[in-house]
Amino acid sequence: MKQNLAGKTVFLTGGSRGIGQAMAKRFAQAGANVAICSKSSEPHPTLPGTIHETAEIVENAGGKALPIVLDVRDEDNINAAVKQTAEHFGGIDICVNNAGAFWIQPSMETTTKRHDLLFNINERAAFLVTRACHPYLVKSDNAHVLSLSPPLDLKPVWFQHTSPYSVSKYAMSLYALGWSKEFAEDGIAVNTLWPRVGVETPAAVVHGGEDLRKEFRKPTIMADAAYAIVSKPSREFTGNFCIDDSLLFDEGERDFEQYSVVPGSELVPDYFVPTDVAAPPGVKLSKFRLYDI
Repeated sequence: MKQNLAGKTVFLTGGSRGIGQAMAKRFAQAGANVAICSKSSEPHPTLPGTIHETAEIVENAGGKALPIVLDVRDEDNINAAVKQTAEHFGGIDICVNNAGAFWIQPSMETTTKRHDLLFNINERAAFLVTRACHPYLVKSDNAHVLSLSPPLDLKPVWFQHTSPYSVSKYAMSLYALGWSKEFAEDGIAVNTLWPRVGVETPAAVVHGGEDLRKEFRKPTIMADAAYAIVSKPSREFTGNFCIDDSLLFDEGERDFEQYSVVPGSELVPDYFVPTDVAAPPGVKLSKFRLYDI
């Protein structure tokens, strides 16, 4: 694989399992240094994965790892983790806002505690992490900010059933839209990435059950898409709301069955994917959606 991230440093939140772990491995295969930041330093009772396990994966894949215990709700913790990363590796080139809180429930069924958790981990953390990384990103010759958040498709359906979650995730995308212009003069690219269909992660299997696995893709598709984004020239690719398979199709990928957990299965479109963003040719999607739009 190309080592075109050799010497580059990635500050990655939510890196202990799932999509974050897959991204850490893919960046490492391209030669990157990866700061793996998450609360999971010890094994979880039901969810596999820790920052130390991801660090071992990164090292085995050819990268350099720095596992950091990080609570993205804690501003001082964020600032310290970013500083530690920059001092350890000599800078930061890529900031990936991957940590996220999930809650698909109506507004009136959302407690204040749950509401605040959504905004602290989604909106607020993306702001604080990016702000902390910014002084180092401006010194990079190819700086990127990548947030795992959806395209801005302002149809009521995305808010009708789950406004608190939707607003917290859309806030991340709105930041990306603004920052892509605000940071342009400094050559810092800002983009978002979202999956076409459900992704097999430990949390998804716990919440959805083993039967849903056939509807999912492997997290490697998000990792490959993230790599494709952050390896692009930052002054040429910014302000984009990317869908994983559409982006990879544009990059020349044609074999999307490799990403299916159960090859040949119909895949269920993920929440937030606009109906007018067509899937690549040959991708089999179920007509079922979480909500009828």
